[in-house]
Amino acid sequence: MQPSAPKTGGARPHLLHVFPSFAVGGAQSRLVQLLRVFGERYRHTIVARNGCYDMAAQMPAGAPVEYRNAAVGRGPGRFGEIRRFVTAAKPDALITYNWGSVEWAMANRVFPLARHIHIEDGFGPEERDRQLRRRVWFRRLALGGAHTTVVLPSRTLLAIAMGQWRLRPASLRYLVNGIDCERFAVARKPRSPGGRVVVGTVASLRREKNLGRLIGAFAQARRERPALDLQLLIVGDGPERHALEETARAVDCAENVRFAGATQTPETWLAQMDIFAMSSDTEQMPLGVLEAMASGLPVISTDVGDIAEMVAPKNRRFITKLADEDGLCRSILALADDPGLREELGRINRQKAVVEFDYRQMAENYAALFG
Repeated sequence: MQPSAPKTGGARPHLLHVFPSFAVGGAQSRLVQLLRVFGERYRHTIVARNGCYDMAAQMPAGAPVEYRNAAVGRGPGRFGEIRRFVTAAKPDALITYNWGSVEWAMANRVFPLARHIHIEDGFGPEERDRQLRRRVWFRRLALGGAHTTVVLPSRTLLAIAMGQWRLRPASLRYLVNGIDCERFAVARKPRSPGGRVVVGTVASLRREKNLGRLIGAFAQARRERPALDLQLLIVGDGPERHALEETARAVDCAENVRFAGATQTPETWLAQMDIFAMSSDTEQMPLGVLEAMASGLPVISTDVGDIAEMVAPKNRRFITKLADEDGLCRSILALADDPGLREELGRINRQKAVVEFDYRQMAENYAALFG
């Protein structure tokens, strides 16, 4: 989309948000949800470094938001270009998101132009197994200023920020993600005994989500138990879609895998699932898991980030080791065979979501942070 002018004006605090991309994703969805709560409280400028503003379609009507492209090059002069952009924007706070915007943090590090908040939600596939040394040093320098606060939604990230990035503990804030649990309190269609069991996921189809692993585990479950009526429902879109469709054909289960495409109403698709599955290589505190819990679903997942702590304790045995495709298969079969267990896990997962992960508490925490 093209950058746009603000929909409303005023003398409210001005927040400048810098994203690597404003495509559909967890950090972007969280900001949209916060704006639904904040209403006119702040004025926002959003910069997407790659020029993608797809998430703007989900922004609440009339939100006081301006979308702007920033012409920043790649050479040493880019820090001066960033500083000129920030100076012209005159924000009350500069808010950067993840590694792809950390150069803006660095440009604001010496002789700061604005109070700085950096929100780190996780890493790409290149840092799945270990932190890259060059990035560790750059983060340590860019995020180490006295005017910077670093927000981390998972304890895994908090430990990395303290132990590897060596940031000042006083600068760190552990703020869990939250969702509108009532939005996901949808009625589920009753399932007849022996009927179809839908294993589903809602995700951006990117490499780090490794949905090929889920398709492989699903195909293995069908081979081992051909009498079970299993369907895999994949909701979302992204650059890996064609490759995933090829994977489904290669493992001979294309007829049982449905690609539903992108959605702005994940709750309608979660209502069609019996089991929620996530097979990512890297996550921290994924909103998809919270939404599945609020929808009353049992969760199977790779053991990444804080997922094992997010789900109800009884659900944790279905959080399997990262490379254990066979473990994902075992989880699918165990839950497919036991509708009573699926119902119990879904009920206690929803209870935990309502008590611990409600969006209103998240909004209060961020309002206190933004000031």
